[in-house]
Amino acid sequence: MQTHGSATTFHVADVGAALRFYTEVLGFSERFRFGDYAGVAHGEVQIHLSGPAATNKRQTGQGSLYVFCDDVDGYHAEVTARGARAQAPPRDYDYGMRDFVIEDPDGNLVAFGREADAKT
Repeated sequence: MQTHGSATTFHVADVGAALRFYTEVLGFSERFRFGDYAGVAHGEVQIHLSGPAATNKRQTGQGSLYVFCDDVDGYHAEVTARGARAQAPPRDYDYGMRDFVIEDPDGNLVAFGREADAKT
């Protein structure tokens, strides 16, 4: 088997509002919308947004995703300037990553991180 990608599904209260957040604040591109279900992408990362009328119902705001990226600090500055709420600014953690976590309007968590610089 060869895999070609994946998409995390976040359950949201309002697909239109979630699409605006992911495209206007986090800089994702809308890939599709089908009724109360939509998809956004940023590079190879895809997120599906499932509204209350979608068939695969789950509790809103319980999702989380870790996105590996390169410019953690620059991206943090960019998205917080557009209104994203980060739990804390980027920093190096003992587990070897430099990252930060954004909470979307429904409470889903999206972390953005890269390997921390090696200590010398």
